[in-house]
Amino acid sequence: MDATKEKVDEVYRTQSRQIFATLVRLVGDVDLAEEAMHEAFAAAMTQWAGGEIPSNATAWLISTGRFKAVDIIRRSSRLAEMQPEIAARLTSISETNDARASQEISDDLLRLIFTCCHPAIDPKIQIPLTLREVCGMTTEEIASAFLVKPSTMAARIVRGKAKIRDAEIPYVIPSLTDMPERLDAVLACIYLVFNEGYSASTGVSLTRSDLSDEAIRLARLLLDLLPEPEVMGLLSLMLLHESRRKARQTRDGDIVLLDDQDRTLWNRDLIAEGKRLIEQAFRSRRVGVYTIQAAISAVHADAATPADTDWAQIVALYDVLVKADPSPVIELNRGVAIAMRDGAEAGLAIIDAILGRGELTQYNLAHSARGELLRRIGRETEAIAAFEQALALTQQDAQRRFLQQKLQLPSPQ
Repeated sequence: MDATKEKVDEVYRTQSRQIFATLVRLVGDVDLAEEAMHEAFAAAMTQWAGGEIPSNATAWLISTGRFKAVDIIRRSSRLAEMQPEIAARLTSISETNDARASQEISDDLLRLIFTCCHPAIDPKIQIPLTLREVCGMTTEEIASAFLVKPSTMAARIVRGKAKIRDAEIPYVIPSLTDMPERLDAVLACIYLVFNEGYSASTGVSLTRSDLSDEAIRLARLLLDLLPEPEVMGLLSLMLLHESRRKARQTRDGDIVLLDDQDRTLWNRDLIAEGKRLIEQAFRSRRVGVYTIQAAISAVHADAATPADTDWAQIVALYDVLVKADPSPVIELNRGVAIAMRDGAEAGLAIIDAILGRGELTQYNLAHSARGELLRRIGRETEAIAAFEQALALTQQDAQRRFLQQKLQLPSPQ
């Protein structure tokens, strides 16, 4: 039984969102798909117990989930209420492992992202809904990321699912003519999926490779469908970040900052691919925020040592980026870059101005960056207070350990 549970847990961890997305397409109902998927995994625990695990576990779970959906509807006496086309779909769908269905399944997560990002859904709900349904993040995790109460976030997600149902939003990838107007929201969602995988907001592990890998796969799929410069820029940005994964933490899971990373561990193939995509995007002369951020990452990738980093070029790119996207987080990152070019006091003035406006006061990285700059100029008491404030706002274990270590470090000479 232990071997069976291990296998089921592995499939759930790596394939559950794909299975869920396909069931959403097949049954046309988010809540029904979620319930059917969990019943399918419960059935797997029983039916695979004898060691008879199917060669294509994902297809087995999708097929089982489809039939479980029928059972759920019958048990709840909802079959008569279902639209005729949905009932017909449940009973007549072809086997999920044939060639056509395999192609459809590979696109199902992207379909679900476009559904969650439909213009009929409130933009404030689109990203939380995507994180919940596509990534499988808990409501509590999403609420923490957006700095709201879990009950508030739960209500938003419920409203989003109700809108999909009531407006009969289709589970499809839009036509090429309709896709551009939905592109910004979809790119934002894919990037948030990646970020949650690259630097988890909560939990024991600093990273979740399943999420970052899935975000990169989705971006590649989207690029095939729509070879737009900003899709190239986003994919490039994620590849350049991903290239540093092995160097970002110790064997014990502790954070290793960029300046301290072993650059021989960086994946040069991913860096080369990312730089090719940047060049291609810049040639279009339609450069967006993801491409500019990717260009900043490429400058870091080009530096053989931290001392070789071209901070003047990075600040110049941030100057362009902050005009294109004048967000406080971009301003914060620009402030850090200016501190590296012009000195800690110059960067500290920018961060203090952001916090003085009441922005990023609940963002742990703003206080952490401020603490580092204060420490560099010898204002130790204020630095400790800033690190303590960052620690109070941090829920991720590796980040908490990092800040605790900062609180024990002596001031630089």
